[in-house]
Amino acid sequence: MNRTDRLYALVEELRAASPRPRSARTLAARFEVSVRTVERDLAALQQSGVPVYAVPGRSGGYALDRRRTLPPLTITPAEATALAVGLNALAGTPFAADARSALHKVLAVMPERERAAAAEMVGRVQLLVPAAGAARSAEPVVPAVLREALTAGRVLRLAYSDREGVLTSREVEPVAFLGGDEHWYLAGWCRLREAPRGFRLDRIRAVEALDERVPARHVDLSELDTLGSDLVPLTEFGV
Repeated sequence: MNRTDRLYALVEELRAASPRPRSARTLAARFEVSVRTVERDLAALQQSGVPVYAVPGRSGGYALDRRRTLPPLTITPAEATALAVGLNALAGTPFAADARSALHKVLAVMPERERAAAAEMVGRVQLLVPAAGAARSAEPVVPAVLREALTAGRVLRLAYSDREGVLTSREVEPVAFLGGDEHWYLAGWCRLREAPRGFRLDRIRAVEALDERVPARHVDLSELDTLGSDLVPLTEFGV
């Protein structure tokens, strides 16, 4: 067994035993290597972020926090490729960085053979994008503070440029993200206009999360001008 396979097998051995610990000596005998080799492997897993921890005492050893890990996924190479293609469409959205992180986590817990097959299939997929020099809208850099404030229910202060380029300072009670084929918006209650407003993410010049919590307020997003588009909750797509 090579080291990569042994590292995955170590995680699964600890997962199966969790929450009971396994001693380094027991693991060494299980994988037919030295105790020192097992300890190096466990240290490598810890450094890579796997939640392996030492349990002190005569009956101690090493254990895995199962709540913070995923078991090997029974996902096919085609499904992994579909995820990669679909997540690529999230570029320029509030979830682009999270999409890349999620894909890496999925690939990390796939069995070695399926992961290699997925890499082979992904290598045979190419996306059509505007040629160099062609007109292409810049993807907005979406600050993490927007997502965090929406989740935590904190008021935001935005420096926002409207379609005429006029810059204003807005205090906004965030409600939701609105996304379409061309642009993504932060929807919320604008205290300056005293009404629901949608703020295009690529027009937000600066953002600050305030300590103030969003007050209880019913905001009817149907009052927004969505330029003829319908608002459809993500849950209706089976998410």
